Amino acid sequence: MSECATATNSATSTAIKLKVKRLPHCRALPQYATAGSAGLDLVNALTEAKILAPGDRCRIPTGLIVEIPVGYEGQVRPRSGLADKAGISLTNCVGTIDSDYRGEVQVLIINHGDKPYTFEPGERIAQLLLMPVPRVEVVEVDELSESVERGEGGFGSTGRLHAKAEA
Repeated sequence: MSECATATNSATSTAIKLKVKRLPHCRALPQYATAGSAGLDLVNALTEAKILAPGDRCRIPTGLIVEIPVGYEGQVRPRSGLADKAGISLTNCVGTIDSDYRGEVQVLIINHGDKPYTFEPGERIAQLLLMPVPRVEVVEVDELSESVERGEGGFGSTGRLHAKAEA
């Protein structure tokens, strides 16, 4: 069965069509929790509870195959409530689904908490956002323009506090 979820870009009120194919073990299509939600909730496709011990990680299926429109990427992001209440996050922070990927969407989860966490079948585990991705032309050059302020300053080079807070 094929379904089409509509993601609305609130800035322009245009709908982006997300084609979704449900696999037999899929429990729910992605959907927004509220009218103001940025991401579509992804639900696990587990058939039984799964316990994740502290420090462990696992791959959780969604039972979905998606067709991300060309010019976009799907970003799989953690749910803030799981992170805050149980220390559950994504192993790769933000997962990327390329527009040419046609496999099952799976979520890489890690338990940063100090207690085991039990995922119940049908639980919301992550969020999916569609984001525009410009194509980049790589141009090799002999020299780069000078940075006005930062130069080669890297990690931590701009300080810890906001400039007004330091005064």
